[in-house]
Amino acid sequence: MRALNHALRFLLELAALASYLAWGWHLVEPALLRGLAALSLPLAVALAWGLFNVPGDPSRSGRAPVPVSGAMRLALELLVFAGAALCLQGLDMPDRSRLFLFLVLLHYALSGGRLRWLLRRR
Repeated sequence: MRALNHALRFLLELAALASYLAWGWHLVEPALLRGLAALSLPLAVALAWGLFNVPGDPSRSGRAPVPVSGAMRLALELLVFAGAALCLQGLDMPDRSRLFLFLVLLHYALSGGRLRWLLRRR
């Protein structure tokens, strides 16, 4: 079950990046700016996801280029996933947005041990 939840988390991360890319593409009109927005939004999200970590997080590499508390990391994750759902809403895909949020909630429901670990890290 744990391996399936890790796979779900990875797929959610990829889906979030894809939703930011798609929303960036539809955000602006000129083609050059479209490409810039489509690339820069998911890149900014991926950089934040990779940089701000809790030292020793067993669900990640354990490295923390920018150390943050567990609560801050959890807030970042929830912000990224909520933003992805809003991107899907902005793309007029409410069913996909709801499915995405359901899967995010499922992931966190299956991640009780990690949530407790995160919330104990200051």
